[in-house]
Amino acid sequence: MTTEMTMPRRGAAAGGPRLRAAIAAAFVLARFKPGRLRRVLTRCSRGARPASYAETLEVYEAVVATSRRCAGRYGCLPRSVAIALACRMSGFWPDWCAGVRTAPPFSPHAWVQAGGRTVGEQAEPADLRPLMVVTTVREGVPGERGGGGDGGDGGDGSGRAA
Repeated sequence: MTTEMTMPRRGAAAGGPRLRAAIAAAFVLARFKPGRLRRVLTRCSRGARPASYAETLEVYEAVVATSRRCAGRYGCLPRSVAIALACRMSGFWPDWCAGVRTAPPFSPHAWVQAGGRTVGEQAEPADLRPLMVVTTVREGVPGERGGGGDGGDGGDGSGRAA
């Protein structure tokens, strides 16, 4: 039996050079302090259109199929950053969130949302409390979420780090 016969077939987007670059960059960015990470992701989100749930789910599946570390229990921060960066490479941006789980086990967590739904999470949305949110920044569109000053989180103010 060959390896190709025993390994699950990856989707067309899985393992491509752009996806691997996004994952590698995510592991570097995951080491940043929270405020700096938020500023970098806010700049990355500029000019992107909001992501749909289906688009984000497809990228989520490609990331976890490509990186075992991102797929693991403790890979939530690099996984969420990699998903956001890979989505941005395709011209759209999900809401990137960092916060805490409010149900046992209580712990810090990072995830992405699209269409008001968490993507690829086993936890219920009510069990997650975002402390920092980076949404799509649309430049030059008055009244658009996140269209304000540099360094804001683009949300309703709840995304400020404590």
